[in-house]
Amino acid sequence: MTGPVQRHPDDDALRLECGVFGVFDVRDAAAVTALGLHALQHRGQEACGIAAFDGANFHTERHAGQVGDVFTGPDLVTRLPGQYAIGHTRYSTAGGSGARNIQPMFADLEAGGVALAHNGNLTNFRYLRDRLVGEGAIFQSTSDSEVILHLLARSRKARVVDRFIDAIAQIEGGYALVALTNKKLIGVRDPLGIRPLVLGDLAGKPVLASETCALDMIGAKFIRDIEHGEMVIISDTGVESLRPFPALRARPCVFEYVYFARPDSVVNGRSVYEVRKRMGARLARETGVEADLVSPVPDSGVPAAIGFAQESGLPFEMGIIRNHYVGRTFIQPTQGVRELGVRMKHSPNRAVLEGKRVVLIDDSIVRGTTSRKIVRMVREAGAKEVHLRSASPPILWPDFYGIDMPDRDKLLAANKTLAEMTRFLEVDTLGFLSVDGLYDALEAGPRDPACPQFTDHYFTGDYPTRLLDREIAEGRDDDDGGRQLSFLVSA
Repeated sequence: MTGPVQRHPDDDALRLECGVFGVFDVRDAAAVTALGLHALQHRGQEACGIAAFDGANFHTERHAGQVGDVFTGPDLVTRLPGQYAIGHTRYSTAGGSGARNIQPMFADLEAGGVALAHNGNLTNFRYLRDRLVGEGAIFQSTSDSEVILHLLARSRKARVVDRFIDAIAQIEGGYALVALTNKKLIGVRDPLGIRPLVLGDLAGKPVLASETCALDMIGAKFIRDIEHGEMVIISDTGVESLRPFPALRARPCVFEYVYFARPDSVVNGRSVYEVRKRMGARLARETGVEADLVSPVPDSGVPAAIGFAQESGLPFEMGIIRNHYVGRTFIQPTQGVRELGVRMKHSPNRAVLEGKRVVLIDDSIVRGTTSRKIVRMVREAGAKEVHLRSASPPILWPDFYGIDMPDRDKLLAANKTLAEMTRFLEVDTLGFLSVDGLYDALEAGPRDPACPQFTDHYFTGDYPTRLLDREIAEGRDDDDGGRQLSFLVSA
């Protein structure tokens, strides 16, 4: 891992590393996979790839750009033939954005070919990579996903499944993996279930995907979530479930509900849309204000704004209109043009805003730079008052499990008081959902401080695993480098 992708200082968007998808024994598997990836495009818009197996050979394509731009045309199944395929959409948080880091990654191992797609981040990647390089390994990328292939290659176990168990026992962090061999489709979810993975059924054939919206896209039926710490082995004989790792209490990532998952997905048994509406309703109860209307910052703020409006009795209006056709490569050469850049994505609806007291609902506030531009835009459209509300608690700590979240010194709420944030954002009032309110919206019961029900460190500082690479970088690790690592290390 070489660190997060360098982005412009004004870039305030949160991004997740990727989405994964896989099908087994399905006609035109690459085309079906492309459809599944299209549904998962929101999880990674930087690059995408598909690996297919036709019973004799693997075929792979990996491209920068979005799924609809590169995996199209009637020749797709000719380029990527076979009934077995896995796919990946990527936004790089580890290893940089070069072509060599695009997934799925493929390697010819002693036991045969293996293609691997990975969602998440390994928190002991640097440690493992340094150890492997010291033992003579030659890396072709700077992605943490390649470490898993090297661990598979070096395992002395005879069976492929045992090699996977051997490799995964050495990695730490949050991850959902799909892998394709010449006989099997394998899915693995990390021991805490931080990153999501689901099992579906397409006309009797198994499907693996990051979210249920990908199953809906291809007409597959949702079967169940892959459980935390579970490995599923899909072959001609069916679906086999293994629990090779000691059981831990699940702690799925709460930001899937706040922002990352598509609203029409069901994550860990909860409708994302309904959770976000409840977050907005609870936000209204906690931070209500006299106003004329409620407007979301689209699109991610829409469900919470609906909940806020319904709870407060205020009209829901689209005071900001989002442009869905913004080019990814738009160049902002000067500060003046950069200041106008937010208007490419969001435009004020003057007829709704002029002369009104407006409650703006956003999913979260990270650096605050984009939020401030939006507030200025709303004021310039004639709003009399602007009251900004975040449907998540204040983000106080960075993430190390696959979210490209800035360092703590760049997080607005970690460095300013509420009054200072209010002035910085140029709003009349500012409010955040409480952590208790978030858990209430999740219908999870009160947060258990001894063992929280979710991974929520960005709000609480309570990291669910050890952060070995960070500890080594800060000189705080007491590991002698000579033992096999385990994921069973508490924070």
